Amino acid sequence: MTTLAEPHVLKSAEEIDYEALPEDASVAAHLAAGAFAGIMEHTVMFPLDSIKTRMQMIGSGQSTTLSSSVLASIRKISSAEGARSLWRGVSSVVLGAGPAHAVYFSVFEATKTQLVNSLTNSPKTNKIVTDERHPMIASLAGVAATVASDALMNPFDVIKQRMQASSAEKKVGQQSKDFLKTAASIYRNEGFGTFYLSYPTTLITNIPFNSLNFGFYELSSQMLNPEGDYNPWAHCLAGGIAGGTAAALTTPLDCIKTLLQTKGLSERAEVRSVTGFWSGAKVLYRLEGLSGFTKGLKPRVLFNIPASAICWTSYQLAKEVMLR
Repeated sequence: MTTLAEPHVLKSAEEIDYEALPEDASVAAHLAAGAFAGIMEHTVMFPLDSIKTRMQMIGSGQSTTLSSSVLASIRKISSAEGARSLWRGVSSVVLGAGPAHAVYFSVFEATKTQLVNSLTNSPKTNKIVTDERHPMIASLAGVAATVASDALMNPFDVIKQRMQASSAEKKVGQQSKDFLKTAASIYRNEGFGTFYLSYPTTLITNIPFNSLNFGFYELSSQMLNPEGDYNPWAHCLAGGIAGGTAAALTTPLDCIKTLLQTKGLSERAEVRSVTGFWSGAKVLYRLEGLSGFTKGLKPRVLFNIPASAICWTSYQLAKEVMLR
């Protein structure tokens, strides 16, 4: 069994540096690694994301019917709606997360390599991935990756959250649980702009989240796996630390994003009239007070610790397979 003390090291006729893909590694192969990581991250822990979304909704009756305990909330929803209800919207994640994360990791690796080449004295490289570790540079590369991937993922995220909240639709319009019908219903009733209304707020949320995630991941990796060898346990633990920390610190921003993405399901006129980040923050504070900015904290952290661990472990595994 591989342990933190005994990492598995890839070898061939000559020693191979694991963290960097070979010179001739195809962009398509690198895209595949990112897509695999994204799908694994979002699907395995999806029920916790559903609980988080429902806790953060305002004016739909969701937050009042759920327990403060994550496990109790799962039991309530499962008994009232069936266990499958916790997986509503997963089809949108599968369709969107693969391409979005393919773009995400490719932009991250390319940007990081360029920044390392430009800002450090390290030997210049033309590889897709650099084996250099710089937490601050990783954070900057994470910003570029977030802007690119969220432009693709945002509409899928809106559809996902509407499907997750479908039990609240009895009073606010019967939106279908089906992906295409939900998308068509949003477009018909609220217009195309609804798919991107939360994009600026998504960036305001995800840029610090991903900057913290990448920065803490590289920092944790330096401590847990200083040799840079393929070590699943180190990748997993570093990913969990990074994801949980980033999630906790950015939950207030995520609460505003959820309000914007689900406002069409609210029975409150002032919620439905929200037009952007600042108006959403003001309405959230007026209706819920400071506690409104911490709703869903526990399921968000519980989701992101294993999700980020799965994402980083899957990504590094895919890179190892392609290295072979």
